[in-house]
Amino acid sequence: MVTFLPGRPGRLADVPSFHRAIGGAESNVACVLAAAGHSARWVSRVGADGFGQHLVERITGYGVDTGAVRTDPDRPTGIYFRTAADRDTDAHEVAYYRAGSAASAMAVANVDLAAARSGRVLHLSGITAALSGTCLELMRELTAPRPGRPLVSFDVNHRPALWADADGPRVLLELARRADIVFVGDDEARRAWGLHGGRAILEALPGPAIVVVKQGRGGATAFERDTGGFADRGADGFSDRGADGVGGRGTDGFADRGADGFGSRGTDGFADRGADGVEDADGRAVFVPAPDVDVVAHVGAGDAFAAGFLSATLRRLPLRDRLRHGHLFAAAALTTPGDLATPPARDHADRLAALDDDAWGRLRLGPGWTQAEQAEEEANIP
Repeated sequence: MVTFLPGRPGRLADVPSFHRAIGGAESNVACVLAAAGHSARWVSRVGADGFGQHLVERITGYGVDTGAVRTDPDRPTGIYFRTAADRDTDAHEVAYYRAGSAASAMAVANVDLAAARSGRVLHLSGITAALSGTCLELMRELTAPRPGRPLVSFDVNHRPALWADADGPRVLLELARRADIVFVGDDEARRAWGLHGGRAILEALPGPAIVVVKQGRGGATAFERDTGGFADRGADGFSDRGADGVGGRGTDGFADRGADGFGSRGTDGFADRGADGVEDADGRAVFVPAPDVDVVAHVGAGDAFAAGFLSATLRRLPLRDRLRHGHLFAAAALTTPGDLATPPARDHADRLAALDDDAWGRLRLGPGWTQAEQAEEEANIP
């Protein structure tokens, strides 16, 4: 979508002018990944209008491959307006104008499925599922288990205002269960599914190999199940695959699982764990606190976190470092006013992610920190 940011704080009824920007969960992640040095493709539909042209040009400018984006001659590009207040406050307002948009008309028949499946990771969002019945059918097609399917990353992104009925939470739970990597906020899971805490969320999501539970300013916990994770994979990120790209898998596309879909696991889907459910010895469950951030705007932070985690995952970094990169990428978004922010340079982020726990706990990041030449200069570590 094209996003209109307010020229000053206040109610939408009172703001006299807005600044044009770009927004959208999946395109945000693609832009940040491309800016971080990865090959990224965005697959979508835009209207045959100036807003659609602007979106494609801007996203291409980030280094994203937009060759699979289709132009709809009959439907407009979606837009939305928002206030400057935090999305989580009662004062925050968002006005969506995306009903009947080009993106809402995405369907299995008019999207390049081969392009969508061509990457190592396919990132999807629950927002797209809410746009229309055809969009939901597309999401179900892309998350269906099949040989050769890329790892599916799914950000729940529950937005009640986008759902026309009360089925949203049920649909999002269905899609999350079919993904390989899931991002969900603890507060989001509580509002959508009535769940609170990592254990309850994990029990509701028995399928994903990795579940990342975000706890806002507190930090985030990543749980990695024994089957389907990224450990012990080859240089391409996927090990022991045959000619079809999937090795040793059954008809459901997952290998060595029992009748419940998990091999050698306990009733909760995690093997050999203590009473606290955390396997410290091999890092299967890791909590990383978020650094202190001087926040400018919260919008886009969740997408940036997902991009940082996926970037580190593609680089086969340890689970702790994936979470730290997620926090650092989110901090880049939190310290800028728009939906999109350039992430820290890779060596810069790696230096910060390698800090010991005490130094990480003292990390404080403010506006402009990603432009500092040295990590020590922008990190304000007492």
